[in-house]
Amino acid sequence: MTIQASPTMKRVYFYLVLTTFFWGGSFLFTKIGVSTIPPQLFVLTRFVLATTIMLLVCSRRLKKLDSGTIFRGTAVGLALGLTNLSFVFGIQGTSISRAGILNNLFVLFIPLITKIIWRDRIGRVNIAGITMAVAGIVLLATSGGNGFNRGDLLSTFCAFMIACHIISVSKVLKDDDVYLITLVQFATVSLIAGTATLILPLPDFKFSTSAVLSIAYCAVFPTVFCFTLQNIYQRYVTPTRAGLIYTLDPVWSLIAGFFVLGERLNSGESIGCGIIFLAAVLPLLFRLSVESRLISSYINRNN
Repeated sequence: MTIQASPTMKRVYFYLVLTTFFWGGSFLFTKIGVSTIPPQLFVLTRFVLATTIMLLVCSRRLKKLDSGTIFRGTAVGLALGLTNLSFVFGIQGTSISRAGILNNLFVLFIPLITKIIWRDRIGRVNIAGITMAVAGIVLLATSGGNGFNRGDLLSTFCAFMIACHIISVSKVLKDDDVYLITLVQFATVSLIAGTATLILPLPDFKFSTSAVLSIAYCAVFPTVFCFTLQNIYQRYVTPTRAGLIYTLDPVWSLIAGFFVLGERLNSGESIGCGIIFLAAVLPLLFRLSVESRLISSYINRNN
């Protein structure tokens, strides 16, 4: 038997950055998709396709699927379903530039949620970040145009649900098969989106070529492909370093919005988005600094 060597850090960082590229691309393709089909139907078709792909991937693992995995995967999938529904409705109502920045607020929602539920300490750096984020949102709301509109609000709620999903993964999941858990999550999202499609009124629509391609992209790359890369490579870096890498998502959405959709932010919006971005990044940089000092101190003590 041979022992599989750990990947080099260059390889790890490359694939984690690649996931942010595909996630960032999902803003663009979702915006294109929901321009011709209803958001809830976009999520439904995306995750039905993703579930089908995962069924093929997990065909030899299905005999290991038990009630515990189904229960835990469903619990986590509920948060993932609300994340994706709020994501598409948010994208429909605002620019992908603003949505990308607002989605990054999940970094600040995590300590807030853990404080409320588990009485964890928020810390002064996170409080400063939250204060900056509020200031950035106020600036967005008062910078002309549509102000802080319904799409912005839903994008902020999406950030909250992203935080809930991340926390639920760490608190609910055990030593489950990663692929089977992912399959159950995707199937749960499909059921939630299917329910939303039945309940919410559907306007006249058609599956244009661009919509079909957008669904295919979002099902394959930011869903199946990125979930797999994240599960394989994130374990080789600390959560803080992974969080910093994932803040690249809005950078890609800003680039796509500028060059592909021709989106332009006025000066007030640009400053507001910049403040919100810094509000998410600065606490992570502080934690990375503390983390690096602790590691260095531990190494020095043991040498």
